[in-house]
Amino acid sequence: MKRHDLIFVRPESWCAALAMRSDLAADPLVARWVANGWPLIGRRATPCEPHGVAAGLPLPPFAGKRRLSFLLQTEDVISIAPPPSLGAAARMVPPTWRPTLERLDELASRHSVEARVFGGVAWRVLTGLDYLTDRSDLDLLLHIGRDTDVEGVVADIAEIEALAPMRLDGELVRDDGAAVNWRELHAGADQVLVKTIGGVALLDTNLFLAGEMLS
Repeated sequence: MKRHDLIFVRPESWCAALAMRSDLAADPLVARWVANGWPLIGRRATPCEPHGVAAGLPLPPFAGKRRLSFLLQTEDVISIAPPPSLGAAARMVPPTWRPTLERLDELASRHSVEARVFGGVAWRVLTGLDYLTDRSDLDLLLHIGRDTDVEGVVADIAEIEALAPMRLDGELVRDDGAAVNWRELHAGADQVLVKTIGGVALLDTNLFLAGEMLS
C-alpha cells in the first residue's frame, strides 16, 4: 500500500469496527460510509500502533472536518485502488477550476506522466459530498519515472498556478511511492523532504531523482 491509496472495506468489518467506537457508532454519515461503497484512505501508522492496515477517514467541512483513524486487519480489506484520475476530477470541480485542470491534463500528456488527485477534490469525486470551500487547494499527484523532465514539470506547474483560481498543492511520486512536494523541487533545494507510507526523511535531491531508497 502507498500513501493516498484508497482502501475498500468489507461492510461487516466496518460494522464491527464501529461497534468498538462509541464516539462514532451514532454518527449517521460515518455509519453508512462503507455501505455506500466509499473507501478509507491509507495512512502512516503511528509507532505505538500494533500491526495492521492503518486507514483514515477525513470528514467533509459540514461534518466538522474531523480526521478519523482506524486500524484494520488484512482480511477486512476488499481491495486497494489508486486515487481518482485528473479526468474524473474535472467533472466534479467548480466551473472556474476546469481550465486549470485542462492545462494540467495537457502538462501530464506532454511530459508523459500520470496525473491523479487527492484531498478534498478526490473525496468530492468519490462520495459526491461537498468537500470544497472557497479556500480549498487542488491537491495533485504526478507519477514520475527515471526519464521524466522533472525540472520542466515543476516549471510548468508553477506557470499554470500563476493563472489558477486556486492554490496548486501536491507531490511528484516515484514508482515506489516515495513523494516530494513539487514546490521543493521547483525551489531547487539541495535536500527534499521525502514521504512514504513508512516514514519521512530528508534526502539529497539528486538521490531522490535517481531512485535512492530511504533507509
